[in-house]
Amino acid sequence: MRRHVWAGFALLLSLLACSHASGDVGVVLNDSLDTSVARITGSGHSAVYLSRVCPASPVRLRLCEPGEEGSVISNYTTLGEDQPFEWNIVPLNLFLYGVPDPQNRPLFASWPVKRLLEENYREKVLGNYCVTHFCQTSGKAEWREMVGATAERTLYILIASTTVEQDLELIAKFNSMPNVNHFNAARRNCADFTKDIIDTYFPHAAHRDVLNDFGVTSPKAVARSFAHYAHRNPEIEYHVLHFVQMPGTIKRSSECRSGTEQLYRSKKFLIPAAAMSYPQLPLSAAGLYWLTGRFSPEREFEWHATERETELGDDVKLTEADDEARAKQLKAAEVQERTEVLGSGNDWKAFREKFDTLADDAVRTGIIADRGSLDHVFKTMAEHGTPSLDDRGGLWMKVKNADGTSSLVGFSASNVLAPDSDRKLAYTILLANINEALKSSTRRRETMPEFKQTWALLEQVRPQNQTYVAQRPGTGH
Repeated sequence: MRRHVWAGFALLLSLLACSHASGDVGVVLNDSLDTSVARITGSGHSAVYLSRVCPASPVRLRLCEPGEEGSVISNYTTLGEDQPFEWNIVPLNLFLYGVPDPQNRPLFASWPVKRLLEENYREKVLGNYCVTHFCQTSGKAEWREMVGATAERTLYILIASTTVEQDLELIAKFNSMPNVNHFNAARRNCADFTKDIIDTYFPHAAHRDVLNDFGVTSPKAVARSFAHYAHRNPEIEYHVLHFVQMPGTIKRSSECRSGTEQLYRSKKFLIPAAAMSYPQLPLSAAGLYWLTGRFSPEREFEWHATERETELGDDVKLTEADDEARAKQLKAAEVQERTEVLGSGNDWKAFREKFDTLADDAVRTGIIADRGSLDHVFKTMAEHGTPSLDDRGGLWMKVKNADGTSSLVGFSASNVLAPDSDRKLAYTILLANINEALKSSTRRRETMPEFKQTWALLEQVRPQNQTYVAQRPGTGH
C-alpha cells in the first residue's frame, strides 16, 4: 500500500510542474480574502508561476536545477522586509503548502499551523532580509502571503510553455533592474506586475479591462485576457491547474471578481445603491459584465485541466465539420482526459458510499461520537493542539487529552502513518479531511488524483478492529 501511495505522489508532482525540457509560465489567480481592501473589491491577488526559474535568493532569480519544481514570484503593497523590495520569489511548494517537499504538506490548516510554516521559512530562507521587529512579528508584513497560500485560499494557475531563451531573458531582466517597491493600487499593483511579466514572454497577451475594472488592472482581467490569448494560440500548450484551500479552521476564501461583477453580486453595494435610489447601477454593472467581462476560472480549469485535454478540444473543433466520426472519437478522449483529473459524478458518488460505510463503522467502534463530530475535528485540534515541525519537515500535533495526558499525531501526508503517530487521531484527521472533500462543491474540491492519495492514506491507517484502535502509540508524549 505504501508503495502505491508514494507512486501516487509522483503523479501529483507531474501535475504541479512540467519537466525542464519544456518550461512554463503561468498566471496565478488567487481567491479573494475577507481582509483589507479586498473585503470591498473582491479582487483577489495575482502572481506568476515559473517552472524553470527558481530563487537564487528571495530577490534574485536563476535557472532551476534538476528535481526542482519551479517558483512563484509576486509583489505586494509591502513585503515588510528590512529593505523596501518590490517583489519576492519563493519555491512553488513553499508557496502552495509552506513546505519544500509536497509529501510534507499539511492535511489541514489553522492559523497556528500557518504561522509555524511562516516562521520556519523566515528563519531558514529570509535570514538577513527580515531582522527588524516589524518584519518578524507583524501580520501586515506580506512576505507571509507567499508561504502556504493554500492554507487560506483557493487558486488557479493558467499555464503556457516557454523556451529557455525566454526564461534567461526574464532572469537577466529581473537580476539587473532595481528591486524597489513602488506599489500603486491604480497603476502598479499585483495584476500590473503579473501582466508585465506575461507580456515579456508573450507581447500583448495580458491586459487590463478598462470597462469592467474602471481603468484599474485586476487579477481576473489579466487571467481572462491571457486565457483568450491562449485560446487563439494553441502552440503555447495551454492548460490550467487548480489548488483548493486546505480544510481547516481558516475562513474560506471567495472567488475573485472584476469591478462590475462585484457591484452587482455584492450586498455591500446592492443595499447602498437601493438606499440612494440608484438600483439601476447594479443592473447596468451586471449587463456590462455579462456582455464584455464574463470569465470563470473554474470552467477554464474544467476544459483545460491538462495539455492533452486542450489539444483534444482544439482537434474536435478542427474536425467536427469534415469528419463527424473522428470528432466523436476525439470528444470521447477529451472527456476521458478531463475525468481522470476531475473525476466523474459516478466516481464521486462511489467514494461517498464507501465513506458512509467507514464513517458508520467509526461511530460504531467509538472512534468518533457521530458523523457531525467530523465537522469539528480541526477546530478541536486548533484549540487543544500545539503544532511543530520535525527535522525532515513533517508536521506534528501534540494534543491534550481530557484525562490530562497528551497524544502525538503526524498530520503531514508523509508522517500520518509514522510509528509514533497516534493511530486513532490519525484516522480521525483523515476522516475529517475526506468528509470535507466529499461535501464540497467542485470549486472547493481537490482533483481526483490528489483525493485518491488521501484516500489511500485513509485505507492504510483504517483500524480493522477495536484492539487496533486501542493501540495509541502517541499516548503519553
